[in-house]
Amino acid sequence: MELKALIFDVDGTLAETEEAHRAAFNSTFKTWGLDWNWSVDDYRTLLKTTGGKERMRAHQATLPTNARRLTDPEIAKLHVEKTAAYGAILASGQLKLRQGVTDLITAARAHGLKVAIATTTNTPNVEALCQCCWGKPALELFHHVAAGDMVKQKKPAPDVFLLALEQLGLPAEACIAFEDSRNGVLSALGANLPVLVTPSAYTDADDFSDADWVIPSLAVKHLPEVLRQLLNRQI
Repeated sequence: MELKALIFDVDGTLAETEEAHRAAFNSTFKTWGLDWNWSVDDYRTLLKTTGGKERMRAHQATLPTNARRLTDPEIAKLHVEKTAAYGAILASGQLKLRQGVTDLITAARAHGLKVAIATTTNTPNVEALCQCCWGKPALELFHHVAAGDMVKQKKPAPDVFLLALEQLGLPAEACIAFEDSRNGVLSALGANLPVLVTPSAYTDADDFSDADWVIPSLAVKHLPEVLRQLLNRQI
């Protein structure tokens, strides 16, 4: 079937966002008077749990029995504040898109393909990234946005990719999913999507053996033929 759409994950795929997320978590923990401080190694492990609130619960489960614990409403409130802190970091312009991302999205749109987002992160974080890196709202760049706050189950469940396919009105075989993590690959495969992986700084040790393509970046020279042949006139 003819390729008709590209569906992109956000964190780690469009940009190396995880350090900004980690900094936002740590600054918010400090504001709350918590002694939580996630190191790079801590966060690499925690990223195996998708979703910020879920990561905080996973971290809390490892604490000694006498440690301070947050209730679910407190975790939700802290996460709102963390999201604002992340947005402030991005508003300062401290983030760049990964190599090839802009060219591929521009070329896809020029060729008449639809482009969409399917991400575990929430809608405000998507908007913050789009404003930071493009200076535009998400829906001026992408035809559709399927985010983690729109579905019941986050990755590795397929819900967010299924939502993206529903929004696009297309079958899975007419699309390619772009991911950077094992959980993302499992989510895309659960929606029967072919999946292309560009490992990120935090996911380079993940198992991507189930992916259709694994390439270092979206630079033209690395793209598989299905994209090169279709898009090289516009890139």
